[in-house]
Amino acid sequence: MTLLYQFHFVLFGLIAVASAIVFVTRKSPVAAVLWLVQTLAALAAMYVMLEAHFVAAIQVLVYAGAIMVVFLFVIMLLNLGHVQLASDLRDMRWRLVAGAVGLLLLAELFVLMRDRLPRVLPDPVGMDPLSQPNVVTPLAEVLYRDYLLAFQVAGVLLLVAVIGAAVLAKRVSANS
Repeated sequence: MTLLYQFHFVLFGLIAVASAIVFVTRKSPVAAVLWLVQTLAALAAMYVMLEAHFVAAIQVLVYAGAIMVVFLFVIMLLNLGHVQLASDLRDMRWRLVAGAVGLLLLAELFVLMRDRLPRVLPDPVGMDPLSQPNVVTPLAEVLYRDYLLAFQVAGVLLLVAVIGAAVLAKRVSANS
């Protein structure tokens, strides 16, 4: 492992731990969810560094995307978001620091990807797509063959939970 690789792995690890600590300490549930998204994004970056691209993509799509939308929906449904989000960012200095760190990480990403670009985007001419390693097929076979019943039961339970939340919200709003 190179020193640059170790530096970035430690950097994303520290970002994940710090974001998780801030997530737990927030009073505003909306701000807490946003810090949790930051934690999940740092974990996805660590998965990419470990060459687990599928797990990183699922981390971003499922957890940082879908699950966080459901969390925000429940927070807004229960009207827990009345604490101002701006209470976590009182000072303009923190916004400037966050913007500078974001630009620094983006510039660093471009510098790192400039050297790896031919490997990331191979020449499609003459490439056989079936010769590429496939990490999704073994996972899908186990999930849909061995655990099909559990997968379908989990889907039905999530559907029932969403319908129940909608019915309870409608009942509460009708009584108000």
